[in-house]
Amino acid sequence: MINENEIATCVRKAMSQYFADLDGETPCAIYDMVVGCVEKPLLEVILNHAQGNQTRAAELLGINRNTLRKKMQTYGIK
Repeated sequence: MINENEIATCVRKAMSQYFADLDGETPCAIYDMVVGCVEKPLLEVILNHAQGNQTRAAELLGINRNTLRKKMQTYGIK
């Protein structure tokens, strides 16, 4: 089972590789990039786990159902 430390380790590794791959280019909007890369698959996995039940998925995520629906719309998740 993956735990919070393993997720943090994955993020650190991915970000280190991102900076290494920049090859001198100046990064920008890193926060939005990372959140965008992580949030969509997170929502998809949680919705799948909740068998499409948006109320349950929102509870698991600790967010309001309307917030979940807005995020689903943003990412084109049905």
